[in-house]
Amino acid sequence: MSLPDVFWSFLAACFLAALCAHRLCARLPRRHATNRAHVVFQDVIRYGKTKQRPHGDARLRAFDVPKRWFWHFYAISVVWNGLLLALYLNFSFQQQSLPSWLNAVLDFLTAAPASRVPQLSTLLLQLLLCLHSLRRLLECLLVSVFSDGALHLMQYAFGVGYYVALGWTVLCCDRLGKGTGPLLSQLDWSHVVGTVLFIGASVMQHQSTVQLAGLRTGKSGVVETLAHKMPAGGWFELVSCPHYLAELLIYVSLSVVLGGLSLTWWLVVVYVLFNQALAAQLCHDLYVSKFDSYPKHRKAFIPFVL
Repeated sequence: MSLPDVFWSFLAACFLAALCAHRLCARLPRRHATNRAHVVFQDVIRYGKTKQRPHGDARLRAFDVPKRWFWHFYAISVVWNGLLLALYLNFSFQQQSLPSWLNAVLDFLTAAPASRVPQLSTLLLQLLLCLHSLRRLLECLLVSVFSDGALHLMQYAFGVGYYVALGWTVLCCDRLGKGTGPLLSQLDWSHVVGTVLFIGASVMQHQSTVQLAGLRTGKSGVVETLAHKMPAGGWFELVSCPHYLAELLIYVSLSVVLGGLSLTWWLVVVYVLFNQALAAQLCHDLYVSKFDSYPKHRKAFIPFVL
């Protein structure tokens, strides 16, 4: 396994452990809710509407940053992954090798030799990743209505580095590419299917984001409340967090773009699965506890499953 494989496996294991620990804590007697270790753990894994401190704790609040800073993550991704895309485009069409500093890092991260042939899969993956980041950035700035919810400083630091690590991972996958010949001659069914799935999942996520924002705005688009309301309609009839399900499908679609044969990217998908499952479970638990009429058939994340 390469270093990226170890890295994404470790993150996936951490979030799986956090998900299991959270579900186990929910079964413990209520007296354990005030245990210091339990309080710190819940504070680290929660954010936004799920980060509720009924008793308050000034020491924990010292590590809070506004949840609306989510847009920082996507802005960093647009800049960083846009730069990597520009460098790869230069390599693909101008026959100029990647910068020496970039190759040096990739040499360290992987044991595979540098590819001499541009990979259509890599180029398409970089383009879709940039489009995803740009859309999410615009949604954060122009669509989403953030309350005064908080984000743990550790989560913020993780989010800042996440898309940087993702950009490195894409180029690590490139070194294992099998495409030969001109870019258009590499076009395969996986590129088409992956792109179609990406578009469908992106539309699903955008519609869910618009629906959530609509719970706080009037018909004119003016914010009327910052209260948390029960979502309904569309994919919300099946799961509490269809935007998290769409995020998982987006990463699956990117794996399909790579031909479905990249172990490294499937490990990224597994990480996203457990990461989004934890976030969805926290939201679902909040909805169930807050709304007596919450549909009992509605799952947290994956229809009819989880």
